[in-house]
Amino acid sequence: MNLPSLKSLSVLCAFAVILLAFTVRIHLLGAQSLWHDEGNSYVQATRSFSDIATNAALDIHPPGYYWLLAIWRALTGDSEFALRSFSALVSTLTVAFTFALGKKLYGTFAGIAAALFVALNTFSIYYAQEARMYALLGLWAAAGMWAFVNFFSTRQDTTVQQQTFSLSSLSLLAGRGLGRGVNGWGIALALINAAGLWTNYAYPFVMLAQGVMALAWFIVEYRSSPNSPSPLLWRGGWGVRFFSYIALNLLTILLFLPWLPTAFDRLLTWPNTGEIISSEQALTTIFGWLSFGVTYQASGATFGIVAFLLLFGLLLANIPITPASSIHNSESVSTPPLRWRGGGRGEGLTSWWAMLLPVVWVIIPVGIFMARGLFREANLKLLLPAQIGLALWLARGVWVLWEGKITRVKAKRALPLQTRMSILRLAGVLSLLWLALALVAGLNPLYTSAAFQRDDYRAIVAQISADARAGDAIILDAPNQQEVFDYYYKGDAPVYPLPEGLGGNNDATLAAVTAIIERHERVFAVFWGEAERDPQRIVEATLSAQSFKAGDDWYGDVRLVRYIMPADEYPITGEADIQFGDHITLQRYALNAGSFQAGDVVQVQLQWTTDAPLDTRYVVTVQLLDPDGTLATQHDGEPGGGLAPTTTWTAGDTISDNHALVLPDNLTQVNYTLIIGLYDQNNPSVRLPVGAADSATLRTITINR
Repeated sequence: MNLPSLKSLSVLCAFAVILLAFTVRIHLLGAQSLWHDEGNSYVQATRSFSDIATNAALDIHPPGYYWLLAIWRALTGDSEFALRSFSALVSTLTVAFTFALGKKLYGTFAGIAAALFVALNTFSIYYAQEARMYALLGLWAAAGMWAFVNFFSTRQDTTVQQQTFSLSSLSLLAGRGLGRGVNGWGIALALINAAGLWTNYAYPFVMLAQGVMALAWFIVEYRSSPNSPSPLLWRGGWGVRFFSYIALNLLTILLFLPWLPTAFDRLLTWPNTGEIISSEQALTTIFGWLSFGVTYQASGATFGIVAFLLLFGLLLANIPITPASSIHNSESVSTPPLRWRGGGRGEGLTSWWAMLLPVVWVIIPVGIFMARGLFREANLKLLLPAQIGLALWLARGVWVLWEGKITRVKAKRALPLQTRMSILRLAGVLSLLWLALALVAGLNPLYTSAAFQRDDYRAIVAQISADARAGDAIILDAPNQQEVFDYYYKGDAPVYPLPEGLGGNNDATLAAVTAIIERHERVFAVFWGEAERDPQRIVEATLSAQSFKAGDDWYGDVRLVRYIMPADEYPITGEADIQFGDHITLQRYALNAGSFQAGDVVQVQLQWTTDAPLDTRYVVTVQLLDPDGTLATQHDGEPGGGLAPTTTWTAGDTISDNHALVLPDNLTQVNYTLIIGLYDQNNPSVRLPVGAADSATLRTITINR
């Protein structure tokens, strides 16, 4: 039986890693609801190309991704799986490019390791399962860097390098010189970088990393090239390559030029959404996401393994090399891995340059990200390309250990070479396996933990559709929820997106909410991003003051709150004068009726006061008990619909507080007791005493059967 060759085995391993990447990206791809940003992607994909551009000009994203998604949607359909499958596919291609890039720079083993680190990283997987542009940003970054490396490593025509410096040589530079310096990889680089710019405004981070590496290449090549009578522009031929690279970047900018004014306007006027956080905490989070993903719970030992590999990734290995002369002859030197010139100035140009590339790829975007004060978890997706760079850096550490020959490692009693290489290889393999297992451990939480589930608009709409009846209305507090809400909601209740615009018009919003209250019997309010969209909380404050909150449920970061409009009159009133604890008094209460039917709503109006400032936030619990003391239903909430916490009360002021109890359909008794209590928000088991009890009885209500 013939055993497979090492080359065939490496191809199989690379294919297995890419297949693994695809599998973990399509797993449960359509299980979660679309969230509001994905709803925006869906609506954009339904528009014409010109309308996509018009609407993208009002947002913080260029239209490139939406154009491609529109084509993809036309081919695959509108389901959650179909819309997200584009991201899953391009993320899988990113893994393939990572392998190719690692192989080109360091060899097949490093390429497989780098691809594995991207394939299993939940940072990459999370955005591969989202109908947004971030997976595509990662693809253009990997493909662009792949073209960049090939552009600087393939053979070039050096016939112009012996020209003397004159006006004729300058004209040759403009025409023949640059033309010969631009190979097919250069054109690919310009086109890919242009695609990256049309995809996301964070792509310049990648281009800046390319620019730093191009400058480093030029400087070191110039210094290490043999002396020549040619001017700097042509010395060693590398001047042609460098200035050709500049010309290619100008081509990229030219291709992006139609959108450039819009990009500047959006970047200069869009509000900064960074959080105030210590640099240490921010960098720890970034390091965790880049190394392991969004689910990382890495131990100190695992972080130590990462640091160990990153350290070795900074070392130069003594590897068999291609002679320096081959760079300037007619033979191509593009065969991977890059191993040119070992020794002399700079420890060998390409070994040093290949070592530095992933380091620069990580440091530049992270440094700009921190310097610009952009840190918050929602913004970390802009660093997705840097995750590829870190994977390459880690893979290089594995590769250096595997090669086993570390430059300039000297000891008086060095171990035999074979023993030393065996120990280093074992360390590399064990480190690779350790990190791979740590990455695998993060997969299950990504798919199952509530912490990593997207806002569940599908469940919100299902709940509204099940409960809605004639006369109801729906308010979307933050109008950019409408796209995803409309994706799921097919009912008849009118939908009001409020407030209009970023921050809204307070007077117009107040008038709109008041009009909704007057026209409808019940309101379902969907709250998201109120601090940005409705900073004065006009929508919620008005609803809480003029109606009764009957339910408050979270679906990820989105709340669904049910409000009941006030009754025409409140015939049941009482002077309570009930003392809760040492300072709080319930002055009076009112009910919309004394008898109800199952399914009705008991509206309870309370008026509170305090005789001293309070330093504890208390929650009001309104409960309905059957004759044997069993709880039938209840409503808990901070006073004023959550907008008048007890810590904000002023001594002597009266605080109005509305609560609504929705009576279940299965009530069997006739008489029920309505009680009121107050408990510590941070310790619900601790209630304020009411005399010798822990609650106060308001009255008995009748349920008509």
